[in-house]
Amino acid sequence: MTSATPESAETQPWGRVDDDGTVSVREGEDWRVVGQYPDGTAEEALAYFERKYADLASEVTLLEVRRRRGGASAADLRGAARAVRERLTDAAAVGDLAALNARLSALEETLSEATAEEAQAQRAAVDAAVAEREAIVVQIEAIAAKDPRSIQWKQTTTEVADLFARWQEHQSSGPRLPKAVGQQLWKRFRDARSIIDKNRREFYAGLDEQHKSARDAKTRLVERAEALAPQGEDGIGAYRGLLDQWKSAGRAGKKADDALWARFKAAGDVLYGARVERETADVEASKEKIEAKRALLDQAAGVAKESDNTKARALLTGIQRTWDEIGRIFPREAERGLDDQLRKIESALKQREDEDWKRNNPETKARQNDMTSQLQDAITKLEEELAAAEATKDKAAIAKAKDALEARKGWLRALGG
Repeated sequence: MTSATPESAETQPWGRVDDDGTVSVREGEDWRVVGQYPDGTAEEALAYFERKYADLASEVTLLEVRRRRGGASAADLRGAARAVRERLTDAAAVGDLAALNARLSALEETLSEATAEEAQAQRAAVDAAVAEREAIVVQIEAIAAKDPRSIQWKQTTTEVADLFARWQEHQSSGPRLPKAVGQQLWKRFRDARSIIDKNRREFYAGLDEQHKSARDAKTRLVERAEALAPQGEDGIGAYRGLLDQWKSAGRAGKKADDALWARFKAAGDVLYGARVERETADVEASKEKIEAKRALLDQAAGVAKESDNTKARALLTGIQRTWDEIGRIFPREAERGLDDQLRKIESALKQREDEDWKRNNPETKARQNDMTSQLQDAITKLEEELAAAEATKDKAAIAKAKDALEARKGWLRALGG
């Protein structure tokens, strides 16, 4: 069992089979034994080792396709290429092993360059991831540094939960950080979150204590307000004082506040309800009083018609006395309206009396008589001056004398002269 007669390098077969079944592969000008196939024909022996070659060629082709299509990292493909390289070195196969080696070498070179680029991109991605993780840590540390008394805890709790969710998402989907850096950032995040949790627990513990104190204080106020019920309307003043204390008692929590306020308001409603009942009764009782005062107003209309001020005053005084005896009227608006009408009548009579007094006051009369006499003397003198001016036909003097004369006569008329 021997191969055919020698041919040129291009046309020579890649394998041969010796009579004892030994199979060799041609490598350049040399032959290398790849194995034995004693229990078959030369064709079967070559076919077996050619299939081995075909398998290796398929692996190289698959790597080339994966590289072209992308998706797999260059580093992963380099690892796969190294495995193929190990199987291809001194492979027990028949075929153009040199060409297959050349293809694999070219692919390895390409993958080596791509791996360097990927490493650079990976470093950039890690740097960006560190910066992003650092930003999350800075945010939560800023929250931890706040004065717990100034924090809106409901909103802040949501913010902290969002930051933790961002951390977890970044950790699961982002690039892997160097162990030391990742641990240091996580420690900072964890420590800040622990501070926030501690402050929140302390805040709510204090808030619970405040709520308890306010709840106890408001409970006592409710009990005192409810105890005012027998006093009816007279208890409203004390209830208002309790209401001022309620406003300064602080918050007891929404649920407790709502329940206690409902009781406190109900106690107040009892007191104000008593006032409403009393006012309703007063309004009903005032109907006859309103009619009586309206009748007095009709009588009071005669005050203006009475020319004698003394008689007018006597009439009004009697009406006022009866007015006061009738007493208060409800509602207050009705009382104010009636009182305003009577005051207008009182004011009109008072004005008449003042004017009469001024006219008949002896001192006023004496001053008027003295002024009247002076004006009459001045008028006589001005009439003489006017006559003299007319005699001389001095127009300026005539006009001046006339103006002065008319002014003095007007004053005299005002004085009743």
